[in-house]
This record gives sequence, structure tokens and C-alpha cells, in this order.
Amino acid sequence: MNFRKTDINSVSFSPAKAIGDNWAILTGCDGDGFNSMTVSWGAAGVLWSRPCVFVFVRPSRYTYEFMEKGDRFSLSLLPEGLHKKVAVFGSKSGRDCDKYALSGAALGEEDGVKFCAEAETVFLCKKIAAADITPQWFLDNGIDPANYGGSDYHRMYIGEVTAVLRAGE
Repeated sequence: MNFRKTDINSVSFSPAKAIGDNWAILTGCDGDGFNSMTVSWGAAGVLWSRPCVFVFVRPSRYTYEFMEKGDRFSLSLLPEGLHKKVAVFGSKSGRDCDKYALSGAALGEEDGVKFCAEAETVFLCKKIAAADITPQWFLDNGIDPANYGGSDYHRMYIGEVTAVLRAGE
């Protein structure tokens, strides 16, 4: 698929639908390698007067290693109907297999950052902050037992959006 850089202010989407319902593919890149995983939690907005995305990765995930070592990542927003095709990105580890080969999904690259070329929109990002989620974060007592069971808390990464790619433009 062909992608074209576009101005972030021309992108209109529902983060709840794009990330939560359709899923997205997060790809951490460290210069030597990369790994991609599905995400259904995340956000997009503005922080510190910069356009940003907010993504969450558990330390047990292989992608975490790439997010920690590297300073660049991508968030690929998928169109509807790809759950079956990209399910391998959430059910298999990149330590053991090539998720792109198994799924048949296409891999793209722009400015040295890998991304899932099945996407409608891709955010290329520079990591600017990270924070570990801890039980002390929760003001709603139901969040921890429903999502963590007391262990394997996510790390939140905040990425400044450095470029936006749109498919078919």
C-alpha cells in the first residue's frame, strides 16, 4: 500500500474506535531490530504543546525490550475487519516467530521506523516520556483487580508524533 505524509491536523478519527475496537499495531524500534504487537488501549492528544500518542506495554511483552532500548516507535491504526489477520500479533511472541510472515500482513518503513502497512493511518513517534503504572495510580478500586490481578503492570510511553502517514494518499 502507498503511504503519504500528511499534516496531523488533517487527521480525524475516533481513538476509542480506532484503538479500542479496530485495534492498532504498536512497533517498537531500537535501531538493531523491532517487534510489533496489537494494542487495544491507548490515546492520542496534546501534551506539553506537542501532538502525542500514549501507549501501554507490559514488561513481559517482547515489544517492551524495543520500547525501552529505542527512542522511536510507530502506532498503526488498522481498518475494521482485520482482527483475524492480525491476531497473531497479540497471541504469539516475536521472540519465537515472524509475526508478519505468519499473518501475511505487510511491513512498512519510513524514516527508519517500521510499521504495519495494513494500516489506514500511522503515527511515527519519538519517545519523550515513560511512567510505570502502579496500584497507587488507581482512584477506581475496580481497575486493578479487573486488569492486573496485582501483577504485570504496564509502562506508559508518551510519544511525540513526528510524522503521520495516510494510506492511499
